[in-house]
Amino acid sequence: MGVNFLPRTMSPDSCPALVLNADYRPLSYYPLSIWHWQTALKAVFLDRVTILSEYDFAVHSPSTSLNLPSVIALKKYVRPPKFPAFTRFNVFLRDRFSCQYCGAIEDLTFDHVLPRRLGGRTSWTNITTACAPCNLAKGGRTPQEAHMIPHEWPVRPTNSQLHENGRHFPPNYLHESWRDYLYWDVELET
Repeated sequence: MGVNFLPRTMSPDSCPALVLNADYRPLSYYPLSIWHWQTALKAVFLDRVTILSEYDFAVHSPSTSLNLPSVIALKKYVRPPKFPAFTRFNVFLRDRFSCQYCGAIEDLTFDHVLPRRLGGRTSWTNITTACAPCNLAKGGRTPQEAHMIPHEWPVRPTNSQLHENGRHFPPNYLHESWRDYLYWDVELET
């Protein structure tokens, strides 16, 4: 899987909770929907979440001891918006963090497929991820004039499509209790 699991040296700050919707799917994959331990405990005490898994680490008050939750599920389903916000991050995520002209993954920027000087707008359907060298080489020309056709033409993605792309970029830390809730298409061990 190529993912590092949380270190065994535990402190409350090293114990975030994976937050699932009421259907037991993460609210988002990228960025992964996690809450700080204090936010998770507050939601537990307000009876807004169900604890599905806990850390082997407890916090104490004068009268009680409570293991920190590692996986929680909302009790009420939160309907995600159909379409994501048009942000730099979401454009990169839609294009899988790679230049749509050459496939490079470094020095990324944006390109107006139809240049602004020709009426191109800054929108989902006209902005694509490009590395700086490709963006400079294309300049203010159309893809046909520059002989640089994007691998995938820009489209307005759904949140579902961005979540699917985000699953290919797991964070560099996960707790082992999160596995069963994050990787639905992983082959099961026999």
